Amino acid sequence: MIAPRFKGYLLAALAAAAYGTNPAFALPLYSQGMDPVSVLFFRYIIGLPFLAIAMKLRHVSFRLSPGEIGFTAILGILMALSSLALFASYNYMNSGIASTLLFIYPVMVAVMMTFFFHERFSPTVGVCLILMAAGLLLLIRPDSPGGSLSTVGVLLVIFSALTYALYIILVNVSSTVRAIPTSRLLFYVLSWGSLLYLIIISVSSAGFAIPVRPSGWVSLTALALIPTVVSLAFTTRAIQLIGSTPTAIFGALEPVTAVVLSVCFLHQSISLIEVAGGILIVIATTLVIADRSVDRFLLHVRRFFPRIRHHQ
Repeated sequence: MIAPRFKGYLLAALAAAAYGTNPAFALPLYSQGMDPVSVLFFRYIIGLPFLAIAMKLRHVSFRLSPGEIGFTAILGILMALSSLALFASYNYMNSGIASTLLFIYPVMVAVMMTFFFHERFSPTVGVCLILMAAGLLLLIRPDSPGGSLSTVGVLLVIFSALTYALYIILVNVSSTVRAIPTSRLLFYVLSWGSLLYLIIISVSSAGFAIPVRPSGWVSLTALALIPTVVSLAFTTRAIQLIGSTPTAIFGALEPVTAVVLSVCFLHQSISLIEVAGGILIVIATTLVIADRSVDRFLLHVRRFFPRIRHHQ
């Protein structure tokens, strides 16, 4: 039987890998004339039947209490806004850079959990965040086609990261949310998100866009399943098992996964700088798993230095 914490780490890593497929499915839809809101509306709507089937198979009720309705609405709006800001940023900057910059959200999660919810900020978390930030900077390639940083694009990614961080924190700190089965929670998160997108489409002059080729529907279905249903389900369960900060840090594996897939399946080249960035992120996530042992080691080192100064 898999230990709960190890299961949480595994689910967090798989969620990051699944979420990293967003640009691969979204960009072909943009080339067919679809806009971010229409893509995301179909992404959420197509995901709903799969969640409903999963709920039926597991005999999970669709019923929500009045208090749960409010929480699922807040989570749905946060997730919808986060997705919309990220997908809109693809129109202003390279999608790989946008997806990499998104991973400032672990820092946001750690800071907010420390200052607003009095979570202990351990030495290991600090080291992990520094290593993760350094690794992400090395993975960013401004020299790639369309790789220049756009102010609008960066602001959109920051907003996406902030709303996603708030989503993760609310799932972690709310006892009401934690009591809701994962499939039911995600069903209503996607339902509220779909409603928000429908309202935006109804008031927008751009109207409603659909795929013009069958391949577009394949991309939409894959988008609904892999980076939506699978990723959000794994993320939610990981938060319940290991907490919000470790889950967020594991999210930094997403750009590493994207680089590995591009090398293995798309036969793209990889530089030594990117390898170094990937290694730093892997080290950071490995430290999360061994957090207690590393904390003890860092505290021992910190106590050791005053002894040296005393003898001098």
